[in-house]
Amino acid sequence: MKYLIIVIAIVSSLGFGNAEAQIKIGFVDSEIILKQLPEAQKVQSELEGLQKLYLDTVQTKENEIKTKAEAFKSSYDDAQKKVESGIIKSDDELKSLQGEITDMQKDLQSLDESLTQYKQYIQNVLIARQSELFKPVKDKITKTIEEVAKSLKLNFVFDKADGTLLYGDKEYDITFKVLDKLK
Repeated sequence: MKYLIIVIAIVSSLGFGNAEAQIKIGFVDSEIILKQLPEAQKVQSELEGLQKLYLDTVQTKENEIKTKAEAFKSSYDDAQKKVESGIIKSDDELKSLQGEITDMQKDLQSLDESLTQYKQYIQNVLIARQSELFKPVKDKITKTIEEVAKSLKLNFVFDKADGTLLYGDKEYDITFKVLDKLK
């Protein structure tokens, strides 16, 4: 009987000890939040408008390159026919024709490089603008997640969409313990 009371006491204390040290975890789906939050929808709409503006400019530049490429091909084919048919006989005429073709080719390469740089610029601008526009929305979401987590006594909250930690109880942060051990 005495042994049974000791076992019950140990099991009870283990159960009670675990209840105090129990970690509570929650999660959110940021994709759903962003799709349903009016501020996020407004920001997304503004970004899409900005992106369309840039894409229209890219399309115009691509059409210009395509037109010049077709003109280059036509000029190149004409030059080849003139050389093959013997219309161009002198070295001066041949050098002049080669110069024209080379100039057109350089112009095309320059336009293509310019377009590539413009696309990279657009991408950087859009990323920066997205970050700038979404910052207040993300701050609001983060603050709300923290408030809800504290009210529900959650220790950690993760994002279902990408698995990132959105909220962590500072009591469980072992960063400096790890750093101390590493030093």
